[in-house]
Parts: sequence; C-alpha cells; structure tokens
Amino acid sequence: MLRVSIFLSALVLALVGVGAAQAQDTYRIKPGDVLSIEVLEDSSINRQSLVLPDGRVTVPLAGTVSVSGMTVDEVRASVASKLSSNFANEPTVTVSLTQLGTPKPIGGASLMSIYFLGEVNTPGAVQVKRGTTLLQALALAGGFNRFAATKRVQLRRTDRSGKQSVYNFNYNDVLAGRNSIGATQLATGDVIVVPTRRLFE
Repeated sequence: MLRVSIFLSALVLALVGVGAAQAQDTYRIKPGDVLSIEVLEDSSINRQSLVLPDGRVTVPLAGTVSVSGMTVDEVRASVASKLSSNFANEPTVTVSLTQLGTPKPIGGASLMSIYFLGEVNTPGAVQVKRGTTLLQALALAGGFNRFAATKRVQLRRTDRSGKQSVYNFNYNDVLAGRNSIGATQLATGDVIVVPTRRLFE
C-alpha cells in the first residue's frame, strides 16, 4: 500500500511538471515578464532579465533582443543565435520564465507601473503610488545585490513622443546628499537600471 502511495505521488508530481513545461512552451512573452537566461559555456552571462515596455531584454555580448510575443523556446533560439559569433560553436542557452508581468500592488489609490532592471534583489514590474520618489522605489526593489554597480545607476524615462532620456547617477552621492536625484518623483513607465559591476570596480 505504501509503495502504491509513493508511486501515485511521484506520478502526480511528474504530471504537474509536464503541465508547467507545456505552459511555458505555449506562453507568449510580454513586457514586465522576467526571464532567467543561462549560458553553459560562460556563466558570467547568466542573469534574470526584465522584458522592458518596448518588448526587449538586454543580454551581455548579445545586446538587446526583441522577445515580446515569442515563446520561451523562440527566445532561447534567438539569444543563442546572437551569441554564436562570440563562441567557436553555438552556445548552449537555457531560458525559463521566472516571473509573470502582472504588476505587484503596493497599495493606495492612483497607481502607476515602473520597472526595475539589472542588479537589484527584486527585478521586474511593480505598481507604486504616484509621487513615489526614485529613492523610495529602490527600497521597494529590495536594494542592490552584490554585483551592482552603484556608481552607475540609471533612470530611463520615455516621453509621449517616444523620446527616451537617460539620467545617470552615483547612489553613494545620493546617500551623502551630494545629488538630489533621489527625490525625483517617478512617472509611469520609468525604468530603473542597475548595471553589473566591472572587474575591480
């Protein structure tokens, strides 16, 4: 009887795994989703990448890759193709969907969507109250991880005409009061980018 129970439990887990895999095979990527990208031949490329409002992700050595509307397998093939010129043979790329793009409500009325990309502890899309400042938003993302280049943080803002402005700042200067950009109120669609720290940076 015990063996039968163990067998049935294993069968259920296997079926759940198959169902999840099939869901990823047919799901179409959309802005706000977070993808886990891993390259067997070069682990320095491995990261979680946020799909930006324009439907693209940024991958080291591959540059920007359009992924919106693709399946996970199509993204894998596209990333592998773009990386191939950097390797003797086409690299072994694994892509998985780690977070859906449904914004996480923080509470309060009149919410707007902003995005965190790069070396923060909680990348992805999030909803915040209007009037939220840049410094408050960074706190909502759980702060920086150990790979963060805190001297080269970016705030990217796109106006109604489609023109993008990029504001670079040193987070340490903000904390020390030498830069007031931390008090900047965010706008809908703002993207906060925290690059990866360079060697010896």
